[in-house]
Amino acid sequence: MTTQRILSALAATAAAGLVLTGCVAKADVAASDAISVTSTDSACDVSATTAASGTLAFDITNGGDDVTEFYLLADDGLRIVGEVENIAPGASRTLTVIAQPGEYYTLCKPGMIGEGVGRTGFSVSGDAVAIDGPDAELKQKAVDLYAAFVKDQVSQMVPQVESFVAAYESGDDEAARAAFPQVRTYYERIEPVAEALGDLDPRIDFREVDAVADGLDWTGFHRIEKDLWVPAQDALNADGETPAWQDWAPSTTDERAAFGDQLIADVAELYDYVHSADFQTALDEQGVAGLSNGAIALLDEVATGKISGEEDWWSGTDLWDFAANVEGSKMAFSLVRDFATSKGEKGAALVEKIDAGYAALEASLAKHGSLAEGFVFYSALTDADKREFTDLINALAEPLSQLTVTVLE
Repeated sequence: MTTQRILSALAATAAAGLVLTGCVAKADVAASDAISVTSTDSACDVSATTAASGTLAFDITNGGDDVTEFYLLADDGLRIVGEVENIAPGASRTLTVIAQPGEYYTLCKPGMIGEGVGRTGFSVSGDAVAIDGPDAELKQKAVDLYAAFVKDQVSQMVPQVESFVAAYESGDDEAARAAFPQVRTYYERIEPVAEALGDLDPRIDFREVDAVADGLDWTGFHRIEKDLWVPAQDALNADGETPAWQDWAPSTTDERAAFGDQLIADVAELYDYVHSADFQTALDEQGVAGLSNGAIALLDEVATGKISGEEDWWSGTDLWDFAANVEGSKMAFSLVRDFATSKGEKGAALVEKIDAGYAALEASLAKHGSLAEGFVFYSALTDADKREFTDLINALAEPLSQLTVTVLE
């Protein structure tokens, strides 16, 4: 994993993204036209699953015992089109969005943590809606949506990390190995946020070779990974020179407890940060360029770590990280996509190239599996497979490198 990327690379990815895509509503919506939502501890009941394009209002009532959130998600299930958080038990809130034609999901999150409940398809039909409004307002809405995306990813990550650590600490290595690549996807989509926080990212996600080089105690995902995939006698460390068994012994029960508890504490620190005023301030201070820079930063992460197989050195689960990085990159691009298109023929042509680049890269990844069903391990890739990935990443990186200039014109 590369280091020292600053927060502006991705954490500002919402700085201009909703210019043409999403959650800014100027028109009033009659109360009788609002879609009612009831959130409980186990359900998210929405009064309608279809609507016409345009300004929509969701009236959300919390009928459960915990503070809740409501989300309208895009068709990829990741990008947040609109959300309302901190709805107290018995309280009601309204979410107003401009919905373009397409497929969406509705979701409630009682307790404001985990995957949420009641995920249901929601279809919007009709004509595309032109969105206008002051640039400052649109940019702020996009910043808020990116903040919501990051908080959502981290909130889903927290319970997954707790389950992963419980398996690891109890010695259920089979369950821990199965959970390892899945739990990391949440982090890989938004990791530059943590990389801006001093030693938090090193504690969570440093590889052994990075920790040794920087003189740090080695903890986090990859320290646990080495326990779960005990290196073979002839294996080398990620530096390609040091025998993997040199000065190495599997962790004791007490050491496993220490490493696991440290990972939980570090992820909790990340959770606290992304829910803090400091995080929102950091996002607010970024500009539109951060959006496109974020897309290329995560693609660079793929090129420098995942293609070489250096990220998940012991487990060989690099393709899970690869796919999550691509998802994070594409999400960042999606927030600025329509803004670039609005810049005339040049912008439209650039967007077409980027769309094609993502499609080709995703198609190549799909030959080897998926996040839902799992991927092949890195050792199963041929040299031709790796060259194909490299060529596709380079082909996508070229038009992405022009995106910032285009959106700032």
